[in-house]
Amino acid sequence: MDSEKKLFLKNFVWNSLGTGINSFNSLFFLIIVTRVNDIQTAGIFSIAYATATILYTLAMYSGRLCQVTDIENKIKDKDYIANRALTCLIMIIGATAFLLIKRYSAFKTTIFALLAIFKGLEAFSDILYGIMQKNNILYKSGISLSAKGFIGIILFLIVDLITKDLRLACLSVIIVNLTFLIVYDYIIITKKLIDNTQKVDMRNVISILKSEFFVFVNSFAGIYILNAPKYAIDSYLTEDIQAIYGYIMMPATVMTLFTQFIVMPFLGKLKDMYEKKELKEIVSVTFKIKLVVIAFGAFAVLAAFLLGPEFLGLVYGLDLTSYRINLCIIIGSYIFYAISYINLVTLTTIRHTFIQFVIYILSMVIAFLGSNILVGTLKLGINGATLACTTTLAIQFVLYTIATKIIMHNEQKSVTNNLINNK
Repeated sequence: MDSEKKLFLKNFVWNSLGTGINSFNSLFFLIIVTRVNDIQTAGIFSIAYATATILYTLAMYSGRLCQVTDIENKIKDKDYIANRALTCLIMIIGATAFLLIKRYSAFKTTIFALLAIFKGLEAFSDILYGIMQKNNILYKSGISLSAKGFIGIILFLIVDLITKDLRLACLSVIIVNLTFLIVYDYIIITKKLIDNTQKVDMRNVISILKSEFFVFVNSFAGIYILNAPKYAIDSYLTEDIQAIYGYIMMPATVMTLFTQFIVMPFLGKLKDMYEKKELKEIVSVTFKIKLVVIAFGAFAVLAAFLLGPEFLGLVYGLDLTSYRINLCIIIGSYIFYAISYINLVTLTTIRHTFIQFVIYILSMVIAFLGSNILVGTLKLGINGATLACTTTLAIQFVLYTIATKIIMHNEQKSVTNNLINNK
């Protein structure tokens, strides 16, 4: 195996491990809260974490995807860092406004605020991970994610067991993330990669906000779509029901994580393919990824049907067998979401974002109306939340599939015409 393949494998393995541990921390946190505290507190944690994840997209704004696939490299590392600092500040303002509007209890407000800070630190670390990836040392970001994810979960458990105070447990994770951000992510790694002669160009900082606006809206809407049923539950039902919906929805996030594991290492290759106008190769690679995702999804649905509720019951200490069908339907619907994500990566790589903006706005409206009607107006409870989730993701899948096929066909046609004209 040559050095290039070894480095690709190293990047892939560490990135997958780190992303997996860090992404599954919400699952472990929810298990700990349910076991150590109670189901009502778990319900508060579930909706608070969902809200923090939505705010996270505000801090991320365009995300690492656009940073890594920046072909021309006109925007420098310090510009991206300054832009991320600005979006994190905007996130804090947004979180404050949200909490002022909702007027939750002091305890619930504190949990929301702490988890928002936690996700804000994750967002700032990600811009440094983007610098690592552009320098082809993605594995170092995987090491960071693995270490702080593992240590964060252990410390969260210890603090919650000793104090029985979720606020202190959340604060402990913030301390871990902040320490890794300063010491490892910046001082040890990225400080050496950044050109110290660079100066922040505010025109570039603002240009990122302008050029990646549609990417941001798509990301924000995408997370809201997945969590719309939770907000309907927050408005119309109880914290207990919120926790149960969180339990049966959590396994479905495996589909999202698995897809990210597969896609992330290919971002550079997709960028190179597009730069060379190898559109057929892009279609071929993404098609193979979709097949792998569908196969994994089918296996996940089967496993959920056979053992899902029993396994979750063992983990959370509750009887969830009556939610077997809900669990299978939600996991199945996430197959639609995973394929839509692959199409999102494809269209973002070739810089088609406006059509995605249209798709996400339509999907967000459907998610909002569907969730509130099915959960609130028709009072279908968790069944309504499940149906709203599935319907929204299925419609989004259809829209994305149609748009991607048309755009890729037109792009290929354009390349062919250019070749003919050049001859």
